[in-house]
Amino acid sequence: MKEKVLTPEKLEKKQAKIQKEIARLEKEKAKPRRSGYLAYLILIICVVYITDEIASQIQALMKTEIATDLLAKYGESSIGVLDILGIIAFPFQGISLLYKPLSDKYGRKTFLVINTFGMGVALFLIYLSGNLVFYIIGSTLAAFFVPHDMQVVYITESAPPRHRAKIYSLVKGVATFGIMLVPLFRRMFMTSASEWRMVYLVPAIMGVAASLIALFSLRETDAFIESRLKYLNMTDEEKDNAKKSKDLSESQGGLVAAMKFVAGHKQLKWLYAAIAFGTMGVLVTMQYQTIISYGYAQSYLVQGLYSTIESALDAASVGAVTSALFAFPIGSGLVQLSHGFVSDKWGRKAAIISMAAATVISLVIFSAGAENAWNPYLVGLFSGVCVGSFWACTDINTMMVGESSPTNLRSSIVSLQMFALGIGYVVTYCVGIPLITYLGNSSIPAVSLGLAVPSLIVFLLILIFKTKETKGVNLESVTGEEYD
Repeated sequence: MKEKVLTPEKLEKKQAKIQKEIARLEKEKAKPRRSGYLAYLILIICVVYITDEIASQIQALMKTEIATDLLAKYGESSIGVLDILGIIAFPFQGISLLYKPLSDKYGRKTFLVINTFGMGVALFLIYLSGNLVFYIIGSTLAAFFVPHDMQVVYITESAPPRHRAKIYSLVKGVATFGIMLVPLFRRMFMTSASEWRMVYLVPAIMGVAASLIALFSLRETDAFIESRLKYLNMTDEEKDNAKKSKDLSESQGGLVAAMKFVAGHKQLKWLYAAIAFGTMGVLVTMQYQTIISYGYAQSYLVQGLYSTIESALDAASVGAVTSALFAFPIGSGLVQLSHGFVSDKWGRKAAIISMAAATVISLVIFSAGAENAWNPYLVGLFSGVCVGSFWACTDINTMMVGESSPTNLRSSIVSLQMFALGIGYVVTYCVGIPLITYLGNSSIPAVSLGLAVPSLIVFLLILIFKTKETKGVNLESVTGEEYD
């Protein structure tokens, strides 16, 4: 293929653009690092992460009310139908695979701000939704921005290596405790299940505010600045050689480069395989509020307290379910706070094994607790442990992916993991959701357990026997060759 030759004018403009970017990055690099900046960074990332956690969890926390309200006019109230409609968001999540890798070229901060702002706007659209169509638009927009987790890349590249997992779990734990705002707003704004939209308003405002705080107060990560400057200071010949190089050590992101890198490194291939199997149990993270709601509602019917499932669900919604959801973030937050300490002391694999076991055990406990009308705070606590443990497995796996990737490709490789995550969601939507729709909402606990147990077993076997420990790796010098 004939190489494109630039005219002197275009070449001059190209060089001027490169020099302008180098000057900007050098200026950013030269900014004095204030005493206590790491603590300040952690604080701001916590605010951003709280927004992310609320945006990702609020629909699960409000699912029964949303399905009952928006689907009632169509003669439906099935949770499965609402989940099937969620398939509409899949193409937009696919488009997002082209979006996140851009942070390997344009920086982490820009995309942290855009993602957080986008989540706030999405929540506001759902608050305004008066019909199913408007709700789907808002939830689809949220589905585009939520998966990117740029705050994870940000904190991973900024934390000291020996404390990386502890700091990450601290941030994630605080963000998880922030989910408690959702049941708080339920209690403040909902006098009946039909007023569920009001719960979305304050988190929407938080998202926009958090994005502005991040825009004006955070600096770019040093790891990105060093990696980008190294590339920009190369000659055109060196850049061409970098593009052709099999080790891709100088590539500046992109899905194609990430795919090539993963294909050449067995550690990453096995980590992707593990997350694909592990995510096949994701149904439980989508349905825990429904399990609690229908568990208590069925118990009320058995006791003769209500004559219809609709009246029992409405009573459970503003009573036991809201109380349980207050305890949910506590259980999930405690898990998130603890797994980082286990991970940094005994390794990533030990942490994942403990989290997988906690997922299955707590799923059985909180499902049985709701069906037998146990104290709602206890049920909520164990539901939080279940969901928190499941996502802890995914988070630690993602951290291992990042710790097995060079800085110049890290965001792209982590983003590429969505293909593996998608396999788990395909199984959920092709097997789990149809089963629930066919068998009824009362079957959700059994279907969730049936998918979670075998998938987590395979997930653990792959991690234990096919991957190497990544604890303590220096992210600024890792090449990926260390694990081959």
